[in-house]
Amino acid sequence: MGVIRWILGKIILVVESLTQPKSPQLNAAQKQAMDTLAQQVTLYQFAACPFCVKVRQASRKFGLPLQTKDAKRNMDARKELEQGGGRIKVPCLRIQEANGEARWMYESDDIIAYLNKQTTPIIEK
Repeated sequence: MGVIRWILGKIILVVESLTQPKSPQLNAAQKQAMDTLAQQVTLYQFAACPFCVKVRQASRKFGLPLQTKDAKRNMDARKELEQGGGRIKVPCLRIQEANGEARWMYESDDIIAYLNKQTTPIIEK
């Protein structure tokens, strides 16, 4: 079973690299706004998780240089995810709110909708 999972993981990563969407052309102000947004969010993920790939691909499409932490191989990231988010489930987006609180968002579709909502006003400027 482990060999099959390993092979499927490698296939997922190859497909991801071959199907990367193009990022939008951004001017300097838009890039700065994206970098500011990127500092407020972190994606906890497993590299070969299909739902994590989905979020990473959307992030590229939006032009957001998303910070990631591998909760499978990095035990510190795994502990952060469990302590902050309450469970070890990926993908999970950690959102640093303006008031200093952290919000933890699970589910790839919810994460993508949130990122889309945050990046659309930047792209449309």
